[in-house]
Amino acid sequence: MYNKEDKTAKAKEYSEDLQKLFLEIMVDHPESYVRVQNIFDPLNFNRSLRDAANFMKEHTEKYKKLPTVEQINATASTTLAATKGLTEENHEWFLNEFEGFSQSKALERAILKAADYLEKGNRAPIEKLIKDAVQIGLVKDIGTDYFADPRSRLQAIWEGNGQFSTGWPALDKALYGGMNRGELNIFAGGSGSGKSLFMQNISVNWITAGLNGIYLTLELSEGLCSMRIDSMIANCSTRDLRKNLDDVELKVRMAAKKSGAFQIKYMPAQSNVNDIRAYIREFQIQTGKKVDFLMVDYLDLLMPVSAKVSPNDLFVKDKYVSEELRNLARELNILFITASQLNRSAVDEVEFDHSHISGGISKINTADNVFGIFTSRAMRERGKYQLQLLKTRSSSGIGTKVDLDFDVNSLRIVDAGEESDSAAIPASVASGILSKIKPKSTTTTAVSQTEAEITGKGAGEINASRLKAMISGLGK
Repeated sequence: MYNKEDKTAKAKEYSEDLQKLFLEIMVDHPESYVRVQNIFDPLNFNRSLRDAANFMKEHTEKYKKLPTVEQINATASTTLAATKGLTEENHEWFLNEFEGFSQSKALERAILKAADYLEKGNRAPIEKLIKDAVQIGLVKDIGTDYFADPRSRLQAIWEGNGQFSTGWPALDKALYGGMNRGELNIFAGGSGSGKSLFMQNISVNWITAGLNGIYLTLELSEGLCSMRIDSMIANCSTRDLRKNLDDVELKVRMAAKKSGAFQIKYMPAQSNVNDIRAYIREFQIQTGKKVDFLMVDYLDLLMPVSAKVSPNDLFVKDKYVSEELRNLARELNILFITASQLNRSAVDEVEFDHSHISGGISKINTADNVFGIFTSRAMRERGKYQLQLLKTRSSSGIGTKVDLDFDVNSLRIVDAGEESDSAAIPASVASGILSKIKPKSTTTTAVSQTEAEITGKGAGEINASRLKAMISGLGK
């Protein structure tokens, strides 16, 4: 049984007389038609008025001018009349009413189409149909007046984008301050290069800064991901977690009191953005907490929603998945990071480019920032990583290399500061060797010169033979 409010809502149907008035206003006031042209669709009108709407649209496109009332009535057998003129308030009323009318009719058609898709067992296009209908609207925002207020404009960019530090000053510098909400950030690396490790480290940086986050893993288990985070929070090797269980528990519980919420969730490979969206919604309902950042480990294991694509067609699959993930980040206004594989051609490379990304350039085109993870066996032994900026939209940092330190016990990745990563031998070892082969006095040098003259050998040959003798002596 309907109450009074329900009857009022039901009466908000767009009658034929109201639709007729819309057409009359547009014919008499071309400016009104221009304002609503992007959402003007003859299919939205009743059958008795559809021919008139079609004629208006076709005539305008062909002659760049609206037809007269007489032309429309003669062609479409309608009885449109001239309006008496619109005040500014009436004009605003027309714009608001026509926008609501267009949304309502488009949504009706989308629902009917969705029913047809459901009967055929094809659910993939339904979400796009509904979303497109709901998003129909007039362009009322005319953009930014460049000269109006430079200070406020720049401050709005720095403050409004929700830029946040990664926790690594060197990377922040390359990104002009950090990562922004609504961006798609991709860490690309070979198998075992540390993609998950980087995402987990940034997660720790962000939750300890008070942000609420979700880590979705499509590969590693929830337990393994959690155990790595335990090592980072407790500053303890994973192999020592068990024997230091009390200490680890205490440190994790203490960290929880001053950190943001953090949820780790396993999702099966072949999941899609709709699955992620549904999970985030459920998380927010159950916890009452707003999500600030999302990690998806990793992009290559997701499937698109908006198109049926073979998993083997990586270029097309990754194109759709990347676009859907970026749209999700913008829709939720969150910090977002995912990862991607490098292909086989990158195995022996020390500098990466777009051709080394698995699946091709489709995901690169969509992403806002792409970081290549480089490390070698020697670098790992010395606890070193290097990030190579393959793409960045928010700064001029393309080609920048950021050196980071890695603690193999706690799994923490930290900023390397100003220290150089070029030396292959630790400084303490290098100084020890130099002290043994360096001449001790000028007397020794003179003897070397005399010996060179007697034997006819160069000083370099003598030094080389002495070095060999010294090394063989160390082995005894």
